[in-house]
Amino acid sequence: MAELAPLPPLPPQFKSIQHHLRTAQEHDKRDPVVAYYCRLYAMQTGMKIDSKTPDCRKFLSKLMDQLEALKKHLSDNEAITQEIVGCAHLENYALKMFLYADNEDRAGRFHKNMIKSFYTASLLIDVITVFGELTDENVKHRKYARWKATYIHNCLKNGETPQAGPVGIEEDNDVEENEDAGATSLPTQPPQPSSSTYDPGSMPSSSFSGIQIPPGAHAPANTPAEVPHSTGVASNTIEPTPQTIPAIDPALFSTVSQGDIRLTPEDFARAQKYCKYAGSALQYEDVSTAVQNLQKALKLLTTGRE
Repeated sequence: MAELAPLPPLPPQFKSIQHHLRTAQEHDKRDPVVAYYCRLYAMQTGMKIDSKTPDCRKFLSKLMDQLEALKKHLSDNEAITQEIVGCAHLENYALKMFLYADNEDRAGRFHKNMIKSFYTASLLIDVITVFGELTDENVKHRKYARWKATYIHNCLKNGETPQAGPVGIEEDNDVEENEDAGATSLPTQPPQPSSSTYDPGSMPSSSFSGIQIPPGAHAPANTPAEVPHSTGVASNTIEPTPQTIPAIDPALFSTVSQGDIRLTPEDFARAQKYCKYAGSALQYEDVSTAVQNLQKALKLLTTGRE
């Protein structure tokens, strides 16, 4: 794809979307779907903030040009043409990034890339609002990730050792205004194993402040979590990571849809959503999440209940 036309200087009124636009630029090659939706979020938010001031109108016009160019380039991508697939793609990407950062945090491995991952996950959850209202779980993940990024950043900046793992969120901590926490770009090389090792199979199922953190197998594509640890031996082979597959409900194998079950359009939409989530999870080789969502879809279609 040809380089996108550059945007004019960001008007002061649009300060709140500058990090979303930076995230879009960082993902232009890494994940164009994420880049597209970050720009779409910035466009929609910018229109609400100010669409009349000349500088703002000029900026939004150029941003619209970028969106149209991306949409044309990705015209055969289901994550762009079908909202339900796009939403699943973005949610999975944000969650994997969150889980990578949370794993590093719980292990006491504090570094700029982990801070960046927390903060970027929170920004991507903002972006999910282009598809509608956030779930309560996403709202909690966003709040925790943004606060955690700011907390760890401030600790390291002040020469203090952050408290690893879940800690109480300080309600008066203004995480929205802290720009430094998310300002560092993701490095092209992963942190050294001595300071940051990532074991995809060791992610615990845990919770904090009422937030349920599901186990995850991989961080999003092209994040440092996906790069194998250095062993001193050149190799292009990445060994698959053993995964714990959830138990299959035996009742699902013998369940036959009853004739008197009437599924509503909402039921069909939810079942389709579960299947799309499963497909998106398989893109990251997350078998556990795929199986869980497929079981939910099958149960809903055969019983009319979730």
